[in-house]
Formats: sequence, C-alpha cells, structure tokens
Amino acid sequence: MSLEHSLVGVPGEPCERSWTSKDALLYALGVGAGLDDPLRELEFTTENSEGVEQKVLPTYGLVIAQIPPARSIGDFDRAHLVLAEQYVELHRPLPVAGTVLTSSTVTGMYDKGADALVRFESVAIDPATGEPVITTRSGMFIRGEGGFGGDRGSSPPWSPPDRPPDHTVVERTRPEQALIYRLSGDRNPLHADPRFAARGGFSRPILHGPCTFGFTGRVLLHELCGSDPANFVAMSGRFTAPVVPGDSLVVSIWRGHDGTALFRTATGDGTVVIDRGRMTCRVPSG
Repeated sequence: MSLEHSLVGVPGEPCERSWTSKDALLYALGVGAGLDDPLRELEFTTENSEGVEQKVLPTYGLVIAQIPPARSIGDFDRAHLVLAEQYVELHRPLPVAGTVLTSSTVTGMYDKGADALVRFESVAIDPATGEPVITTRSGMFIRGEGGFGGDRGSSPPWSPPDRPPDHTVVERTRPEQALIYRLSGDRNPLHADPRFAARGGFSRPILHGPCTFGFTGRVLLHELCGSDPANFVAMSGRFTAPVVPGDSLVVSIWRGHDGTALFRTATGDGTVVIDRGRMTCRVPSG
C-alpha cells in the first residue's frame, strides 16, 4: 500500500519554530479579525494602538505547532487529502513573538473502507524550560487509500443539547480569504489553484480547514472567554464539508458547566462544516 504504516508511533526530530508580532497580526487578519469593523479587535490586529496591548489569537497555536512527521506518510495524490479533525490546547497564552521546539508523531492510520484517516499529534515546548506550550492533534482524510484491513478507529459520542443554542454568531468570510490565510504558511494549492482543486473533486479552490477553525475559535474566544486568550484552554472539532471563500459561517454554541461548551459551525445555507465541537476555557460559562 502507498501509506507508510511503519511511521505510526515514531516521533519526528524536534523542529524549531519562531514567530514575530507581524506573523501573529497576519494570522489574525487571515481568520477574519477586524473584518467589517476594523476597530473591533485592535488587540489582535495592531501592535501600536494607544492604550491597546497586542495579543495573539489562541488558534495561532495550530500554525506554530504544524510540522511534518518523521518521514513522508506515503505516496499518493495530495489533491486527495483534506483535513478531517482538529484539536488545539494551549498550556499558557502565546506571546506576541517567540520560539518553540515542536515534534510530531503519527498516532494512527485507520481504514475507512475505500479511504483512510491518518492522525497526528504535535507538541511544542519552551526550549528554555522544556515546559509544554501547545499540543495539537489532527486527522487527515485521504481518498482512495483505505482497504488495507486496519482498525477503523473511533470517536467519542457527541450530540448537541435538545434546546436552542445559547449563542448564534454569524461571521462573513471574504472571497480572497484563502489568499490571505495561506500567507501564514499553508501554501497547499488546493486553496488557490483551480486546476489542483479540480483534481480533488472541487469546482473551485476551497478555504483551509484551519482557517474555518480559526474563524470559529475567534467567536468562541469572544463569547466564552471574555475575549481574553489567557482564558482559552482547548478546542476541537470534526470537519464535515468544505467552505468556499466568501461563504458566511454561522457558529452555534451551547454552554455547559465549569467552562465547557459544545459548538457547531455551518455555512449560511445550513450546511454543517464543523461538528462534534468542544471548547474548554478557564472562566465559568454561565
């Protein structure tokens, strides 16, 4: 088979990743901060506004911790690979600029019939202290790479409460959103090149999954964490449909107890694009 199954459980070499104030600002613009009201999120979009201290959106941790595994996971058409699930946990707020050492491990390869799911975990540590800064987990869905007789994998049960959401927030994406977001490091042509997107079965380039995740994370930060990144602990979700740049995103949130919440993100026509959403913050959600 074309997937490299011997990679499972083998940690990659630590990779140093650094970022600057400008990198954090560009990421914030890439996930919609300041869109429609450039004065609304100055702490994330500017570094020199009077009386405003720059802060970093928590989901930027996905970009910082994103490194390749120890070796290539296999020989297949990259146009058939899409992000299936995402988790990010911050062990402390991200500084405006900094450096971390990140290592990545393939934690599983699962047989979904005709297709495959490959799961990864990355851990970014402070090189000075060895303390964890960011933990991410992700799953990549690869069309046509299943059928190898492996474990199908499992997911914890999830269902939204049988009541209306406590919050419903609509965020607009721009037609050029993917062109902005890709400048934060994800240059996958699936999100810019129409011919590459067509090979993946899409009529036009689609929005990066982590960009949709970042839009959703901004909403959760403002609605549940008092807009303070120090209160953001962890967020996870599963991607169920693509988003086209220019689509509106509707984030529905159900508050739980002790700083927890469930969420779901859909496009304006009701198509669910992130489900099984879970959020934990350091402030009570009540």
